[in-house]
Amino acid sequence: MADVTRRRMLTAGAIGAAGLAAAVTGKAQANTQRPVAPKPGKANPDGKFKDKVVLITGATSEIGEATARAFAQEGAKVYFCGRREALGEKVAQAIRANGGQATYHKADVRQENDVKAFVDGCVQKYGRIDIAFNNAGIESPPGTIAEHSLETWTNVMTTNATGVFLSMKYELPVMLKQGGGVIVNNASVSSHVGFATISPYSASKHAIASLTKVAALEYSDKNIRVNSISPGAVDTPMLRRALAAWKTDFQTVAEDYPLERIVKPEECIVGMDMDATGGYLAG
Repeated sequence: MADVTRRRMLTAGAIGAAGLAAAVTGKAQANTQRPVAPKPGKANPDGKFKDKVVLITGATSEIGEATARAFAQEGAKVYFCGRREALGEKVAQAIRANGGQATYHKADVRQENDVKAFVDGCVQKYGRIDIAFNNAGIESPPGTIAEHSLETWTNVMTTNATGVFLSMKYELPVMLKQGGGVIVNNASVSSHVGFATISPYSASKHAIASLTKVAALEYSDKNIRVNSISPGAVDTPMLRRALAAWKTDFQTVAEDYPLERIVKPEECIVGMDMDATGGYLAG
């Protein structure tokens, strides 16, 4: 396998810190600012997302879980999925224990029937979908293009890219019927530049960026805003697995990171609000 330097991995840096804030509001925030993560605590039923219904894929851990907790803390009704049932129920119970509203639905975004049932379940329970965060995704092991198997390629592309396509396929008709909504897709720094040894992951994230732009063009006149965020290095189990495979560590990576540190999942969802701004944000 080709050697990978930290600079080749992270030259693009961190585009995603506080990115969901900009995606939901339509207002970009400076990448250099140090966002303050929301403090965990009791949910505020009269918060900024009071009565809003938020659908999230892949929220049993990492960025998805942090997003679910943050929306619920601000009064939203959260409906989320993931493949790991025990973790999903644990997250939902923790949110409810803090006074929030959350429902876990077991679903695999690679399966069309699962995605349809997930979206239908949210509408049946809460009546609508105001915001959808299509977040579910997996990484690919390191290897050159010639070294990657078709099985790895298919699994990563199906989970990351097809999962977003299927999610929007069933979310958009709901939003059209109710007269509007917001969709945020979790892309990556890898959706803008190429990184050696992770071709399946990079290609899948490029696909998400493209799907986001196309959907934004197709539905901008329907009061539906479609955005993507592009996190860089975020402290998650996925990143830890990747760094172990690359035989590097947080400290080494942080030296080439614009913020000079690895961000926390909570920093990807800081300062959320809503307005009527249309268009897409890829980055």
